[in-house]
Amino acid sequence: MLYFNSFLFCGFLCLIAQLILDNSKLTPGHITSLFVVIGAFLDTFSIYDFIIKKVGGGALIPITSFGHSLIHGALAKTNSMGFIGIFMGMFDLTATGITAAIIFSFIFALIFKPRN
Repeated sequence: MLYFNSFLFCGFLCLIAQLILDNSKLTPGHITSLFVVIGAFLDTFSIYDFIIKKVGGGALIPITSFGHSLIHGALAKTNSMGFIGIFMGMFDLTATGITAAIIFSFIFALIFKPRN
């Protein structure tokens, strides 16, 4: 049942993104940014943690999870380090993903040539 709930959650997010893309003038970049902000907003009020408990690991796959990780890390470090912990905590949980994106982007930029 957990796999089915994960599938439904991810499919529901994809459905929302596709509806926004088809019915507005927003670009995929706008929608991605919007979903990161929504994930951060939901984690601020511990709603995203509740979703993870109900849906399982499927809630950690979509882009909303990146916003969740940013805020989750910031709030955790703020409790121990104060105001400066906001900035330090954001990168604790997301450093691996950011680093992988930079490294893979660099490698693919070396391998492939851009078109005119």
